[in-house]
Amino acid sequence: MINGHYMSQLKNFGLRLPESQPMHHSLSIATTAGIIPFMDEMFEVRELGLLPYQEAWDIQKEIHSAIVAGESAPTLLLVEHPPVITFGKGGGRQNLLYSESTLAARGFELYDVERGGNVTYHGPGQLVGYPLFPVGRRVLRFLRTLEGAMISVLCKLGINATGSPGYAGVWVGTEKVVAIGVAVRRDVSLHGFALNVATNLQHFETIVPCGIPDRGVTSLTKLLRRSVTIEEICPLVIEAMHAAFKKPSTDLKRRSHEL
Repeated sequence: MINGHYMSQLKNFGLRLPESQPMHHSLSIATTAGIIPFMDEMFEVRELGLLPYQEAWDIQKEIHSAIVAGESAPTLLLVEHPPVITFGKGGGRQNLLYSESTLAARGFELYDVERGGNVTYHGPGQLVGYPLFPVGRRVLRFLRTLEGAMISVLCKLGINATGSPGYAGVWVGTEKVVAIGVAVRRDVSLHGFALNVATNLQHFETIVPCGIPDRGVTSLTKLLRRSVTIEEICPLVIEAMHAAFKKPSTDLKRRSHEL
């Protein structure tokens, strides 16, 4: 059994736990300087540009299967999507503010996917990252590390952003700038994060984002009060992800944490 505190933290991160994955009551995680060596090799980065959601999802699943089979290196996919609304295993159709037919007529695609969490929106001007990484049982540490990488990107831009103990993602005040929602299948992660760079925030008015009615969303363009592009932010995200998920030196002191 998973202890209740650990399960609640995972749910807050929008995680979909694999039903077949055995878990202990307490999870011991060994870290080195706060970073887990998820990978013995550096991960590959593939920038897909603007790609329909279904095509990117198919690529995710293909690479995920190859990583599980030991036929591919861990991979970070970076992509933009045309307007699309996705529903996690937590559902979320009750948080649509327009009918599905109206949304389809306005150019939104809708998908049910295997990640955890509720309803969310992806669209142009939003940098979506799918880290397909070997996670094993280090799920919460993976999520915290992913969150930390996103916070470091915003810090470099002069933005004071934080995680929230009650909600997944990265926040500036009460507005979310990075959504996080993942799944873990056969010890390898799927889905990931969505960073609002120059996103059309009016598109979020079609839903209750993540099913949280009393919080809003924001973007880098809004926060910095200037034009910000995917091309500007992509290198910062790649750098932050490499820094967060690199294999640490073996001579650093290891610490053990009970969750």
